[in-house]
Amino acid sequence: MIRVECPTRVDLAGGTLDLWPLYSFLKSTRTINIAIDIMTRALLSSVESQQISIHIPGFDYDKKFDNLQSFLSCEDPEIEILKPPIEFFHPKDGFELTIESESPIGGGLGGSSSLMIAVCEAFLQFTGKSFSELEKVHLAHNLEAQLLKTPTGTQDYFAPILKSGLIHIQYSPSGIEFKVQSIPKEILDHFLLVYTGKPHHSGLNNWEVFKSIVDGDQKTLNGLREIQSVSDCISTAIQEGDWSKFSSELTREYESRVQLAKAFASPEIQNLRSISKASGADEIKICGAGGGGCVMIWVSPDKRKDVVDSCKAEGFQVLNAKPVQR
Repeated sequence: MIRVECPTRVDLAGGTLDLWPLYSFLKSTRTINIAIDIMTRALLSSVESQQISIHIPGFDYDKKFDNLQSFLSCEDPEIEILKPPIEFFHPKDGFELTIESESPIGGGLGGSSSLMIAVCEAFLQFTGKSFSELEKVHLAHNLEAQLLKTPTGTQDYFAPILKSGLIHIQYSPSGIEFKVQSIPKEILDHFLLVYTGKPHHSGLNNWEVFKSIVDGDQKTLNGLREIQSVSDCISTAIQEGDWSKFSSELTREYESRVQLAKAFASPEIQNLRSISKASGADEIKICGAGGGGCVMIWVSPDKRKDVVDSCKAEGFQVLNAKPVQR
């Protein structure tokens, strides 16, 4: 039995900047995120036939296929995410595969990307292949683009590959570089994750930004430059341990992102921000492409209970999630 378990992520800064060729338009950008313990899993084992068995407990899905071709020709929506990686690896033998995800659907935590990595890691072991970390990123990135039929970024794959830590990803004309460090205590202490209850459409808002910039819209490009500046400032604040600056830059990130595309916010996110700040939180960070999904709340430990109680009273789901320390 091959068992792969991968974390998801919360992006702290630089979301959208990880889409090619947007970062090329800006010459050099960075994206910063942290691995969190909302996990995805893939369990894979061989069978003594060409038969393929797929189990997805979260969708109550349990089905057997006579062979690889019958699996690939099946149109069940539950298995669409599995087709690109399984077709790529093209295993010669039959197998039994179970996949699980703890991420809320449309949570903005990179859950589908984490699951893609978990499945790819399992089939790398199953087929005896070996990829470097960046090769895994590029593979999953391209396979997920096949699935979604839209441009996809790459930041979501680093946490599931690296498994833990605070991850800095640098994009430049020469390619992608990354480094990972221990998560500062201040982030561990101030971290609170809440699900708005409204799923978001993965990549939809980023696609609107992408189209506007490719069409030459200068206002959108200037908005992306502002997010680039915020990301640089957040990186500096983390390295200098200036958490007051970090908090103020989260506010600038929120304001810049909503200006970039109004759809990044939503009535649920706006309400969550209002009640959180009224209860003592410093700021929120929209996770992923926004419009719904999860929100990280930046709140001091002494105000945490007040914020949690207020969120629950408004019907928001406070998630039992924490960063995965390196």
